[in-house]
Amino acid sequence: MNKKALATKLKEFPQNPGVYFHKDSSGEIIYVGKAANLRNRVRSYFNSKNRQDIKTRALVEEIADIDYLEVGSEVEALFLESAMIKRYQPKYNILLRDDKSFLYIKISNDEYPVISYTRRPMDDKSEYFGPFTASFAVKKAMKQLRKSFPYVTHKQMPQRACLHYHIGLCPGPEVGGITPQEYRKNISQLKRYLSGKGQAVIKDLEKDMKIAAKNKNYELAAKLRDQLNNLLSLQRQHLFSQEELFDLSRDQALIDLQNLLNLKQIPRRIECYDISHTQGTNNVASMVVFSSGVPDRSEYRKFKMRLLGNDDYAHMQEVITRRLKYWDKWPNPDVLVIDGGKGQVRAAAKAIKTTTIDVPVIGLAKRYEEIVIPESSQDDQGDSFKILRLDRTSHLLKLLQHIRDEAHRFAVTYHSQLRLKSQTQSTLEQIPGVGPATRKKLIRAFGSYKGVESASVDELSAVVGKSLARNIKENI
Repeated sequence: MNKKALATKLKEFPQNPGVYFHKDSSGEIIYVGKAANLRNRVRSYFNSKNRQDIKTRALVEEIADIDYLEVGSEVEALFLESAMIKRYQPKYNILLRDDKSFLYIKISNDEYPVISYTRRPMDDKSEYFGPFTASFAVKKAMKQLRKSFPYVTHKQMPQRACLHYHIGLCPGPEVGGITPQEYRKNISQLKRYLSGKGQAVIKDLEKDMKIAAKNKNYELAAKLRDQLNNLLSLQRQHLFSQEELFDLSRDQALIDLQNLLNLKQIPRRIECYDISHTQGTNNVASMVVFSSGVPDRSEYRKFKMRLLGNDDYAHMQEVITRRLKYWDKWPNPDVLVIDGGKGQVRAAAKAIKTTTIDVPVIGLAKRYEEIVIPESSQDDQGDSFKILRLDRTSHLLKLLQHIRDEAHRFAVTYHSQLRLKSQTQSTLEQIPGVGPATRKKLIRAFGSYKGVESASVDELSAVVGKSLARNIKENI
C-alpha cells in the first residue's frame, strides 16, 4: 500500500480505544500498540517524523499497512495489546523499549496463588501475563480488578487477618475465608480478563447474576452484581488517554517552537536555566534538559555561582559562559530557554557572543508569561527584542512553562540544600586551625558543640593544647 493510500485509510480509523498493528510489505506484523483514540494515535507516527528517534523512524519507513481491533474501553485495549504482543512477538516492540524491561503480572502456583509484579519472568511454574509497556496503567487497572476478584499478595501467609481482608481486597485464606477451590475459580476469572477476554467475563457474570436472582439466591446475586459494577466502572476509566493527549500536545509545541525560531529541524534538546539565592547569598544556577519535549533528568546540572552579591544578570551570564565551555563535551542544545525577561536574556546572549557558537536563546518572563526573543538585528547592547504573548491554551506556552518551572524547582532545591548546610554549620567549624580531626577530638571529649562552648581554657588545653585552646575560646 503506497503512502497516499495509507493516509486515506487512516482517515477512516475510528476515534475509539483499540489495538493497532503495523505491518511490513510482506504482511508481517512488526509492531503492536494500544490507543485511547486509534485515529489520532496512529496518525501521530506520520505527523512527527522529525521528532522521532532512529528506531521509530526505521519503524515508520517499514510500515506498508495498518490494521486495528476496536474495543470498548482503554482497559480492554491495555490487556489486548499485551496478549497480541505475546502472540505475534513483533520485532519493533522489542527494539523500541529503550533497554527498559517490560512489566509482567505474576500469578504463582501455590495452593492460594499470589499476585505480584516482576520485570523478569522465571521458569518457576508461575503464570505470567504481559509484557505491558504502561506499568502505571496496569497497576491502576489491577487495583480496580482486585475489587471484583480479591486476591492474595502475601509472600508469606500472615497468622492473622490482614488489612486488605477487612476492606474486601483479600479473600482471607489465612483465616479460612475461602477454600482453595473457590479461590482458584476466582483467579481463573481474573486470568481470563488479563488475557483480553474482558467482555466474555462480563457477559458470564451477567448470566450468573440473573440465574442466582431467578433461583432466589439473593446473596450470591448481590455479590455478582458488585463484581459486575466494579468491572463496568473500570471499563469507563481513563488509563492512558491523558498520556496520549500529552504526546500530541508536545509534538505540536515542538513544531510551533521550530516555526517560531525558524529552525531547520524540530528541536530535540532544549536546555533551560534559572538563578536562585537569598539576598545574594548561596547563589546557584540550574540547568535542566528536555529531550523531545520530555524531562531528561540524567542530563540536569547545577552550578554554585562564583560571583558574589545579588545580581541575577551577572549570574546568568556566568552560568551560560560556564556551560558553553562544555560545548564539545556535553550534547549540544537546539534552543536555550532562560527563566526571566529582557535582562536575563540579554545577559545570556552576551555570553554567547563571546564565542563562535550559534544557538538560539529565548526567555519566558513570569509576570505576563511573555516570550522574549532577541532580534537578529540587535545592536551591541542587545536592546532589540521581540515580545510575544501566546494564548494560555497554546501548546508551546504550556511546554515552555513546564520547562521553566522545572528549572526553577531544581534551582530552588539546590539553593535550599546549601542554605540549610550553612545554617547548620557551627562556629567551631569556622575557627582557623580547627580541622575535622580536631573537631572530632573535641566532640568526643565534651560530648557536643555546646559542651565545647561551655568548657574552660584549661579543660580545652587538656585536649588540644594551650595555644589552640585560647584561640577556640576567643572565637567560639
